[in-house]
Amino acid sequence: MVDNKDLFQNTLKANVSFSGIGLFTGEKVNISIFPAKEDSGIVFRRIDLPEKPMFPAKLENVKETDRTTFLGFGKKSIQTVEHILSALRAFNIDNAYVEVDGAEIPIGDGSANVFVKLFQEAGIERQSKKAEILKLVEPLYFNEQHVHIIALPSDEFRISFAIHHPTSDLLKSQYYSFLVQKDLYIQDIASSRTYSIYEEIEPLLKNNLMKGGSLENAVIIKAGKVMNPEGMRFPNEMVRHKVLDMIGDLSLIGNRFTAHIIAVRSGHYANILFAKKLIHQLKKS
Repeated sequence: MVDNKDLFQNTLKANVSFSGIGLFTGEKVNISIFPAKEDSGIVFRRIDLPEKPMFPAKLENVKETDRTTFLGFGKKSIQTVEHILSALRAFNIDNAYVEVDGAEIPIGDGSANVFVKLFQEAGIERQSKKAEILKLVEPLYFNEQHVHIIALPSDEFRISFAIHHPTSDLLKSQYYSFLVQKDLYIQDIASSRTYSIYEEIEPLLKNNLMKGGSLENAVIIKAGKVMNPEGMRFPNEMVRHKVLDMIGDLSLIGNRFTAHIIAVRSGHYANILFAKKLIHQLKKS
């Protein structure tokens, strides 16, 4: 059910900042997140570029979804926005400005933990204007090759996700169903890290296309074993991270909404294609 205590728009109570490296660029990046007025939405800004371009977190600004989600185009873009967007949505932060002095949001430890801690540090400010919460009224289905996504009408926002990696004995199949709610997100989703099968990313590493990747910011599976010394944070950490990513990608619809999303083997590319269909089926509640 929609939480009647949180029907108003929210922003941060204070500015927060941190520094880290980009997963793909390997460059150190500074990021600052500021409160914003009602109806501002989530807006990214590249302050390192002369024109300081702004990228509202909307579907029409998604230009690429190859292993991560990009806003903008070419050099005027910002990538790896999905983790911060996921945490913003889980906290129901509707309005914020995100200033970055580089081309990529820092990866942190590969999860959304760093953003959760920042938002807890800043505090959440309830604004005076009500949030527009959309509702799915009819089922919606998406299918492309091995990817299947279904959206069902619901009074809550829930994501049920299944992954299947036939080439990995360790991964095999994982399933997780999650009600998108702040406290549950902090407990069950935020700390799940991005992951890869080593053999799949080996070409990227050899061609220096993942300059910031390490065991400190991703779970790596090689020859059927987890390479990270500390192991996994959850037995099904991988599918939990897929839920984390999908929350972030679907937040690009631009409004809170209620629906039960059931996804099988989806990723950023399919998430965005599905969101572009879903946005036309959501109605004012």
